Amino acid sequence: MMFANCSTRRAALFAGAIAFVLAGHVGAQAAWPNRPIKLVVPFVPGGSNDIIARVLATKLGARLGQSVVVENKGGAGGTIGTDYVAKSAPDGYTLLFVSTSFTTNAASGKQLPYDLLKDLQPIGEVAAGAFVVVVSNDLKVTTLREFIDLARAKPNSISYGTAGIGGINHLGTELLASAAKVQLVHVPYKGIGPAFADLMGGNLQMALPTLASAAQHIHAGKMQGLAVTGAQRSPLAPELPTVAEAALPGFVLEVWWGIVGPARLPVPVLKRLNEELNAVLALPDVREVLAREGAEPRPSTPEEFGRLIGADVARWSKLIKDTNIKVE
Repeated sequence: MMFANCSTRRAALFAGAIAFVLAGHVGAQAAWPNRPIKLVVPFVPGGSNDIIARVLATKLGARLGQSVVVENKGGAGGTIGTDYVAKSAPDGYTLLFVSTSFTTNAASGKQLPYDLLKDLQPIGEVAAGAFVVVVSNDLKVTTLREFIDLARAKPNSISYGTAGIGGINHLGTELLASAAKVQLVHVPYKGIGPAFADLMGGNLQMALPTLASAAQHIHAGKMQGLAVTGAQRSPLAPELPTVAEAALPGFVLEVWWGIVGPARLPVPVLKRLNEELNAVLALPDVREVLAREGAEPRPSTPEEFGRLIGADVARWSKLIKDTNIKVE
């Protein structure tokens, strides 16, 4: 009888200990966040990724009651920062700000230290914007149709500049060239700035930058804008038609931004992050910043953002395979 009582007592103590641990675990989850959150931007400071991420960090921090600190981890086309987050603890304290190059890197066939679709958890899309087809004033064309006709008449005579091999400027231009059935010559640079300099100097004929980065040069007459790649005309340059309007019906190409975290984020944390992100995207001052970057807010669910990422990887993988693009 005494042994039975001892066993019962031990069982009760063990059950109490388990309950205490579980209660502490639940309490820790419920208390998230209880320390600062790191938002990694896998590029150097100064570009659209950095600008948008810092605005979101400030607003998210205010809503979450903890600081959200932007940390730039540039290098290898975004791979270094992405790998850092992919290998971080899935606790909601280390997040990654991503853009379209996130999927072009994955589609390129390069050996990456992470699996984009398995090692990272989509949290939500932030915004999307258009690219713009720009040409040197020396090319003497003023419409996309004229540009395509010239490129068809003289295959491999028009050079285009990009921010690097395998990036969105590179693959986006090849997607446009494939749709237009033209052959262009790729000239990779270490950034879009040097490509702009050569374009305006007449040493380069064409580029496909974001509209936000090129609008001031177009309006100053330093380069000729031909068409934007979005589904609709942009408020940044309403005089420019879409590519679909101008020459290639159905063609749409957008740059997008979003936030992901390490795989296996706790469901309550994922849900909270997505809800707060979508709430921030509805704020007038955030929408104003996005508009200056030529972007529109795109609130979404994690599932919707995940489908966008998967579709983009498939799209770029097919383009690389079908056109035999060299990305290394």
